Amino acid sequence: MNSLNRRRVLRGMLNGGAVTVALPLLNIFLNGNGNALASGAPMPVRFGTYFWGLGGAKKVFVPKKYGPNFDLPEEIASLAPVRDHINLFTNLTSFRDDMPLLCHSSGWVIQRTGTAPKDNTDIPGETIDVTIANQIGRTTRFKSLTATATGDVRNSFSYENSNTPNPPEWSPTAFYTRLFGPEFPDPNAENFTPDPAVMVRKSVLSGVMDDTRGLMKKVGAEDRARLDQYFTGLRHLEKQFAQRLTRPVPIESCRPGQEPTMKLEMGKDAESTGVRARMMTDLMVMAVACDQTRVFNMAYSISAASTTKPGYEKPHHTTTHEEPLDVELGYQPTASWFTRRSMEAWADYVHAFTKIKEGDGTLLDNVLIHATTDVGYARIHSLDGMQAFIAGRAGGRIKTGLHIDGAETSSCRLGYTAMRVMGVDTPSWGTKSNNTSSEIGEILA
Repeated sequence: MNSLNRRRVLRGMLNGGAVTVALPLLNIFLNGNGNALASGAPMPVRFGTYFWGLGGAKKVFVPKKYGPNFDLPEEIASLAPVRDHINLFTNLTSFRDDMPLLCHSSGWVIQRTGTAPKDNTDIPGETIDVTIANQIGRTTRFKSLTATATGDVRNSFSYENSNTPNPPEWSPTAFYTRLFGPEFPDPNAENFTPDPAVMVRKSVLSGVMDDTRGLMKKVGAEDRARLDQYFTGLRHLEKQFAQRLTRPVPIESCRPGQEPTMKLEMGKDAESTGVRARMMTDLMVMAVACDQTRVFNMAYSISAASTTKPGYEKPHHTTTHEEPLDVELGYQPTASWFTRRSMEAWADYVHAFTKIKEGDGTLLDNVLIHATTDVGYARIHSLDGMQAFIAGRAGGRIKTGLHIDGAETSSCRLGYTAMRVMGVDTPSWGTKSNNTSSEIGEILA
């Protein structure tokens, strides 16, 4: 008779007392149909994402020159100080295949999951940052960090799956407290005292590992694979706990600074959004510099951006649809004004990583930031002619300072390239027309 049941737990001992950890749902608990219960290390390379809403106007966004030393049209003129630290990709396409055009969802979801969503609530799989965090984010205090300048905790572009967004930090003060509050293990502190609560959590996980060998002998091949995955997750957690219990290696560039004192209104005007973006940027950069995380996400706006301009009655999104095209200029001037603010924030973000010295270079030399938007031309919700950026050299694996013609190929090529650079061993990424096994070789060092 089967000695296992759904309530079976792993048991171990901790300081003379029993500890238990529940098991995942295994095939052995199901019926036949499966529908019922029966230190000299190199500098770490980090990965980040960045998001801005509503793309840009081709006439004043897309450079005429490809390759190095590309020109900077009006909408991206603010990128001059960081041009040599970034790559700009234009003329990319996000293919929706047989799925509906979801005006401000399709584009970003495709670029971050490789698959077109079927409706506005559908996230077809984990986003690229989660995939990479599972590869490189298991030994830091935070597997990943997510922040937004919108002032709204609902505005996330990072998902474990359709039902599990990674909520962003939206308050600079709360973000500071989470990063550098009482639980922050300062790598440069004179004294180090392990957290007893962390010690207990790690010991509980360690205590049940002795109960695994016998269990593995009682289950089938699929359950062994599932258990192996489950215990791999537990081991990852133990590594994170171990990191919290080990005195950090001193990091010269780790200087958290003071808690933000400015009380920000949660307004959506461009000035308030810009201030929040700069504050969140400084905190995120320092979190990365202090090795609190190796995967990070930042959003300047939502996809259908609701940023406002003083003295103008319509937000950015509405402006892209209702503002008349200026015939002489060849674009919508107020919509372009909003895009220029987005690009200023992006330039500030990239530049902030160059201010931190790390080794014989800067923090930006050891990161790879994948920046995307939701549409090519917002006025018609186009998914062709899309723009994207890469910033940073990923520890010397990436060449920068280039403008690359996407040649109407899948925007997922950029995500696939990023995953490969970050060590994700996958022969291809994406589904249907978005599936690709082609890296963007022009940027690989």
